[in-house]
Amino acid sequence: MNAMSFTALEGGKTTVDAAALETLSTQIRGTVLREGDAGYDGARSIWNDMIDRRPGLIACCVGASDVVAAVNFARENGLLVSVRGGGHNIAGSAICEGGLVIDLSMMKSVRVDVAARRAWVGPGATLVDVDRETQAFGLALPTGINSTTGIAGLTLGGGFGWITRKYGLTIDNLVSADVVTAHGKLLRASETENADLFWALRGGGGNFGVVTGFEFKLHQFGPQVLSGLVVHPFADAGKVLREYRAALETAPDELTCWVVMRQAPPLPFLPAEWHGKEVLVLAMCYCGAIEAGEKATQKLRAIGTPIADVVGPNPFTGWQQAFDPLLAPGARNYWKSHDFTELSDSAIEITTTAISRLPGPECEIFFGHVGGVAGRVPAEATAFPQRSSHFVMNVHARWREPAMDKACIEWARDIYEASKPHAAGTAYVNFMPEDEIDRVEAAYGGNYRRLLEIKQRYDPQNLFRMNQNLRPKEGLRAA
Repeated sequence: MNAMSFTALEGGKTTVDAAALETLSTQIRGTVLREGDAGYDGARSIWNDMIDRRPGLIACCVGASDVVAAVNFARENGLLVSVRGGGHNIAGSAICEGGLVIDLSMMKSVRVDVAARRAWVGPGATLVDVDRETQAFGLALPTGINSTTGIAGLTLGGGFGWITRKYGLTIDNLVSADVVTAHGKLLRASETENADLFWALRGGGGNFGVVTGFEFKLHQFGPQVLSGLVVHPFADAGKVLREYRAALETAPDELTCWVVMRQAPPLPFLPAEWHGKEVLVLAMCYCGAIEAGEKATQKLRAIGTPIADVVGPNPFTGWQQAFDPLLAPGARNYWKSHDFTELSDSAIEITTTAISRLPGPECEIFFGHVGGVAGRVPAEATAFPQRSSHFVMNVHARWREPAMDKACIEWARDIYEASKPHAAGTAYVNFMPEDEIDRVEAAYGGNYRRLLEIKQRYDPQNLFRMNQNLRPKEGLRAA
């Protein structure tokens, strides 16, 4: 292997000699890919098709020792470095241009201890990997709503989905993590070991190291769950949303109901004349007995005159994959997001009006329904502070052709700006695109300074900066 030019950590270019490159190859049990190698293009391709970066090297790791070798190589040679788990982050932070990618996607083991209700999960596992292993034993971990999402990025940013209101955020179920720090040390982080690092990992993103293993507590749940969709004509959207808001005021923790506003895909249960028409969808899930769920969902299902109601018993693993076809890899994506403590009439008016201006058939707005158990955790208990939010809005612009970039991005930004006065002012880091670095402080609120101090302790040179970045030196000066 000849000497190579890389993107340097602080910008510009730097050259790594052949001996150092050869040493890295011999230290890693996995493979090291460079441009032109078989597998290189696949390894640099991620969920968001807007991201087209060419790393200098991709270190495909198979264990913690590989990660240590890759981190040491990046630090010693002053390289820009990124970390890939599931490759699902909207900002494309898994892939860096001209630097070193630490690829964890082969580290996807999931081991379940049924008696202890624990799971040990590799950082390359996706949500479907976790669901299949845990549900085989009647257990579940609260995660997200798209099964192709990587468990690592989801967890480090917080993690919420269908059973969060009953069992907490994904980070609320994290027991410990094995972490390779910027100094190349493998540490265990838990409530009793490196507790400051453990606190920071629960919501602080990929700022503090490379997690090589997660330990989660699990909950007895499934395999059947009452779940499904109620689809309404969009002409009724304002009325439906106001009644939805009222119905949720008395919703038990077991009940979660999200809103999706978009053009109807050709779903088999929808009359053909509704395909491609704007609709409002109530997507609901009940964590408990089917009979209790039927009663708990009555108010929501009694709203308006729906086009279709397909709520019923479903396998939980199937419900976790229900939205996968709408979120498959291969499209261009741009998101803008707000947290809301309440869904005001103004927010309803702004978002419903925006649907009349959809720039493409795959664009949508959704409101995630949160709170419950997750909302009763003190804001300072973990790095994730947004415990008072009841809804998370995501404006999801999604399209195929680069010629549509401007129209789709502007549509999302316009809705974000118009709804800002009615939002909580916080942000969910996993929903932040790469042009939102200025929102990081707001995302962490009162936890921001403590996060900067921990970042300074574990990564003072900001080696791990391909993320929703905490900049230790300049941040501490300004904070």
